[in-house]
Amino acid sequence: MTDVRRDPLAIGLGALASGVGLGGATITLAQLLVKLLQGRLDPDRYREAAGDPLLAGLLAGVAVAGLFGWRRSRPLENLWQSGVIGVLATVGALLVGFLAAVADRLLGFPGLIAWGVLSAVVGTAASRWAIAGDEGRATGEGDGT
Repeated sequence: MTDVRRDPLAIGLGALASGVGLGGATITLAQLLVKLLQGRLDPDRYREAAGDPLLAGLLAGVAVAGLFGWRRSRPLENLWQSGVIGVLATVGALLVGFLAAVADRLLGFPGLIAWGVLSAVVGTAASRWAIAGDEGRATGEGDGT
């Protein structure tokens, strides 16, 4: 039976990027929803149709970022590191959400869609990297099967 070596760097960075990417994608999705609602409803009826989807999406994005940052970093032996990764993932997701608003201003609706897709792809790939780091596959070491 082979001893599987964990790669703490891959776990930590993968967990951080996973939380940032998936949380940022959630915030970007909320911005897309708001943009669609504003385009279809007049400004007076917009607030009646949905309470505040941007705030709800922002809170959901923060929760997703913290959850994925914490959950993917659980294989680390130090609980403090997992907590810090979860907090940094939420801050990074807020930054990605802010940059999504900048992408919307500069590139319009297609840029916002592209930003959301890119965030989701990065978050998914980073999540897989963190899982591979836990299984000892991130560095190419392992049993070769």
